[in-house]
Amino acid sequence: MDLHDSFGALLASNDNWKDDPNQQKVSDSGLAPIHDLESALWQILDPGAYTVVLQGHAGETGIGLVEAYGVSPGSDSNLANISTRSLVQTDDNVLIGGFIVNEGSPANVLLRAVGRSLSIAGALSDPILEVYDESGTLIDSNDNWKLRSDGSRQETEIKATTIPASNDLESALLETLSVGNYTAIVRGKDGGTGVGLVEVYNLQ
Repeated sequence: MDLHDSFGALLASNDNWKDDPNQQKVSDSGLAPIHDLESALWQILDPGAYTVVLQGHAGETGIGLVEAYGVSPGSDSNLANISTRSLVQTDDNVLIGGFIVNEGSPANVLLRAVGRSLSIAGALSDPILEVYDESGTLIDSNDNWKLRSDGSRQETEIKATTIPASNDLESALLETLSVGNYTAIVRGKDGGTGVGLVEVYNLQ
């Protein structure tokens, strides 16, 4: 696992989490990985944008999970946005992003599924976005961001966030969520595949 800043500079890297210089702080957080071969980094970060890159040791491939936790209760900083880019396939190999609303009033969040707007080869042409609660119940879904699943328009509300999708075929959901665990799933319409991006913004 590699951590980069917004300029692409490498800030930290880890292979096996117990080899990290901050492994004791990882342990003290209560969030240490279960297996010694998994990776973890404990970092103090200034406000800004960061990227975590996950890859298999010695070129190994497979399904992996990247997690980011704010572990400083007294800090004025909050995670404002989290996003994940991956290859969206079918069945169990769709793109999954999890997030937690952990305290205070219900959170206003914008979720987006991006494919066609990505400037890369093999981008997902028409993403579908779904959000589930911690019991696995579907809260809402969206195909094309300007319209809700019931056919009513949500274009004005999403544009008011100042971060609407740039292509009509991308998907978005504007939700008010209570404390709990949530899962966003991106799949391709009609079984389509390609590289997609799932994003969650804390609008507060």
